[in-house]
Amino acid sequence: MSQFFSVHPTHPQQRLLARAAEIVRAGGVAAYPTDSTYALGCHIGDKSALDRIRNIRRLQPRHLFTLMCRDLSELATYAMVDNVSYRLIRRYTPGPYTFILRATREVPRRLLSPRRTIGLRVPDCPVALGLLAHLDEAMMSTTLQLPGEDFALTEASDIRDRLEHAIDLVVDSGACSRDLTTVIDLTGEAPTVARAGLGPFEL
Repeated sequence: MSQFFSVHPTHPQQRLLARAAEIVRAGGVAAYPTDSTYALGCHIGDKSALDRIRNIRRLQPRHLFTLMCRDLSELATYAMVDNVSYRLIRRYTPGPYTFILRATREVPRRLLSPRRTIGLRVPDCPVALGLLAHLDEAMMSTTLQLPGEDFALTEASDIRDRLEHAIDLVVDSGACSRDLTTVIDLTGEAPTVARAGLGPFEL
């Protein structure tokens, strides 16, 4: 049965976030809030936890995951960012945006697309950022949208009721949006919007 942590949305209790980070670091799967939807997250290097998330969402083997980062410097650890891309990312970060970039060798091969790209983002969410700070590294994440459903789950209580035996932790900070992030592909000659979502975007 999963643990359930209720935290303040803007001033989350640090002891709970520290414990949440311990659970993730030890191989746990966590449901946690972001500035868009609730997400499922696990340690970047834990294949077993990643496989559990694939099973929960019934994902195809080539489904692309996102690395949730706490700041721009951490993002640069996992992706190759030129000056033009850096200025654009800085303009929209933190926020409900996912950026597709060429991955560095720090990204496990199982997380890469066939083009060796990875999705990264820095959320504008004190709870998510606090969790990442205690974890002290990026976290592998994906939208908490269950198989056959059109939208992500928006309430932590619903997540607990439906997934309490499948995940290790639910972090509750109130309702999240059901809208997805805006995805911006920065691997071509010019930025392109791969998916229009919650964040407005213009060049």
